[in-house]
Amino acid sequence: MSVAFRRDGDEEHLEPKFEVPIPPGPNLVTTRGRELIVERIAELEVRVGALVEETALASANRDLRYWRSRLDTAQVQPEPVGDTIRFGNRVRFVLGGKTREIVIVGHDEADPAHDRLAFISPLARALLGAQAGDFVDFNGREDAIEVLEVGAA
Repeated sequence: MSVAFRRDGDEEHLEPKFEVPIPPGPNLVTTRGRELIVERIAELEVRVGALVEETALASANRDLRYWRSRLDTAQVQPEPVGDTIRFGNRVRFVLGGKTREIVIVGHDEADPAHDRLAFISPLARALLGAQAGDFVDFNGREDAIEVLEVGAA
């Protein structure tokens, strides 16, 4: 019989499942961000305990390893104080004629659709270190951003 028609099992034909990639750099988190990681781990532990299907169980275990790793490496940052934009601040600014408000957070807490940007995002990096009243260069344009207000998240 030809080798082409022999099949020992379905496993050899499945695409390999790799670990969830860890974002580069330090794992800075807000207090809220750490709490979200703990909640995610608890949800996954319940899910893993209820799963019996092998592929779903492997996927849930992979996610659980990722979140446990993120909890182990989490560096909770102090609440920002002062007028200078730092990790954890809520910032109101004008960009392109539109007023926006964002909170600068860690990788896993980032949710751009809800104005929570990771501290390594280009916009957050441009804002870090500025103060209310400052004009900040962004996206190759000088004074593209006017910082209106810096506050607690």
